[in-house]
Amino acid sequence: MPDGLKKAWNAYWGWVKKRKEKREARRRAKGPVRDWLEFIVTLTIMVFFIRTTVVEAYRIPSSSMEDTLLVGDFLMVNKFLYGIRTPDWIGVPFTQIGFDVPHSRLPALREPRRGDIIVFKFPLDESQNYIKRCVGLAGDTIEIRDKVLLVNHRVFQNPPKAKFVDSNRYKSGFQQRDIRPANAGNRDNYGPVIVPAGHYFMMGDNRDNSSDSRYWGFLPRDNIVGKALIIYFSWDKTIPFYRFYEKIRWTRITNLIS
Repeated sequence: MPDGLKKAWNAYWGWVKKRKEKREARRRAKGPVRDWLEFIVTLTIMVFFIRTTVVEAYRIPSSSMEDTLLVGDFLMVNKFLYGIRTPDWIGVPFTQIGFDVPHSRLPALREPRRGDIIVFKFPLDESQNYIKRCVGLAGDTIEIRDKVLLVNHRVFQNPPKAKFVDSNRYKSGFQQRDIRPANAGNRDNYGPVIVPAGHYFMMGDNRDNSSDSRYWGFLPRDNIVGKALIIYFSWDKTIPFYRFYEKIRWTRITNLIS
């Protein structure tokens, strides 16, 4: 090795060694408790930043999106696609201790589209997150005739894994009391209604067993959290824990959501 290169190499490793020694000296001066405390605080801030701005984990709690999404699926949600929504609550994680704060939304890469599976704050209780498929945009005319969804007077193709679990069919003219808006009809014969500006119409893929826009109304744009991206883990809660290997749905892990 040439003398000049050898000197540069020795100087570099000497600098690395001195830097390491200084770092270790600072750690010794702080003590192990303070060192670990700083690590935990830094990690918490990083996790909070990533969860707020990039992706967030979400667990499927109900059967309303079967068989596209199953109870026990764990999802990653893309939060920046529709524009990052800044926190509207600050407090102690996993508790009710905290307070509401004003929030805003950064510019979106794109707006929600028909067919997107979206996680959002439930309009009737924003402390809960819901997940449904977007079927109607602002200005769209939504109608259901004998369980067939029509968007702008055209049949909206059912998702590949959508299902109908109730063979009974509510007749046209029958008014369910819990349907929104009032007098819009029933689960199987609904509308027509027009989606207002700044709102979306959401439905579950399990069409006969879903609390969706038919029951609680239109989804405001501001309530959207993000787009469901990928299943990173899944397990079947009906299988006993001692059969752990069978409990995990291995074939669903890493599946993209569409």
